[in-house]
Amino acid sequence: MFEKKDQKQAGKSSELTALSELGEFGLIDRLTKNIQRFHPETLKGVGDDAAVIATGDKVMLLSTDLLVEGIHFDLTYMPLKHLGYKAVVVNISDIAAMNGIPLQMTVSIAVSSRFPVEALDELYSGILTACEKYHVDLVGGDTSSSVKGLLISVTITGTARPEEVIYRSGARSGDLLCVTGDLGSAYMGLLILEREKKVFQVNPAMQPELSGFDYQIGRQLKPEARTDIRNVLMGAGIRPTAMIDISDGLASEILHLCKQSKTGCRLFEEKIPIDPQTRELALEYNIIPTLTALSGGEDYELLFTVSQSDYEKIKDIEGITIIGHMTDNSGEKVMITPDGKQVELTAQGWNAWTSGLADKRTSGPVDKRTSGQAD
Repeated sequence: MFEKKDQKQAGKSSELTALSELGEFGLIDRLTKNIQRFHPETLKGVGDDAAVIATGDKVMLLSTDLLVEGIHFDLTYMPLKHLGYKAVVVNISDIAAMNGIPLQMTVSIAVSSRFPVEALDELYSGILTACEKYHVDLVGGDTSSSVKGLLISVTITGTARPEEVIYRSGARSGDLLCVTGDLGSAYMGLLILEREKKVFQVNPAMQPELSGFDYQIGRQLKPEARTDIRNVLMGAGIRPTAMIDISDGLASEILHLCKQSKTGCRLFEEKIPIDPQTRELALEYNIIPTLTALSGGEDYELLFTVSQSDYEKIKDIEGITIIGHMTDNSGEKVMITPDGKQVELTAQGWNAWTSGLADKRTSGPVDKRTSGQAD
């Protein structure tokens, strides 16, 4: 019976659509296009960093993320304690992107028999450390066995007053485009870790050369959510018009804001904040530094827009950079280079259905420790 079914299915293969053709965002659009809402309390569903649900004089923010071994993390260089910490932080970042305060979360894991109990102790040590830092209550979850590897699913709730919630759809023509912190360092940290993994695979006795790259590696293994920005902006009397966190790269997130807000955008390349050492590392890897910010991802900084009338309030806030502005032409999504050329912004992010974790990474310079070259 199963063989006949498989043959029948194979005959239809030319009519079927591969997941890789849609990618993550295309698949989400396809699966959610027919969703109906049945309760008036559901103020916002799919299409933002978190769902928004009415709960009296405040709203509940709700978000979830799934991390899969070999797709989202590699335990060759990701310590389990760091993994637990990061799994929490990436969800808290979603609440921060909605201008909310994180409150509670659940953690579910599926784990194979190759992991001893002590390994899960380490994982939960990181989870609890993040909970303590961000004052989030771990209130439940689920455990299951896995045929292969480790899966972690975190669901988080947050809160805000209805008028405080910032959506992706609020940007208007003329609004200033701003970003917190610097971009691209997490990507370079991952390239360094991937490089050292290759060395280890060739010679397990070789010690990794990680000295001097603490910032980049830290941005990859132990990111922090920008929960501080809510108070910074409120203290300055600034209410963003739209906001999103940067998990998939600057270009992808700008396109999300443009799509939801029905605007265009002009981004200025020379304004993109990149750490000086990250810039130098990118050049060593034969990568244009700007690309680490545009497509690297996992920075977990905040990208947001503010009214031009807030320019004087925001221009001197440390750690926030104005990098462009929104336009009324929804077909215009461009980056302006230092010499005045226009480059169309494209989301060159990673497709989980065509590549593993390492395949996302651009190849770096030849490493003499693995190439057989002499010093």
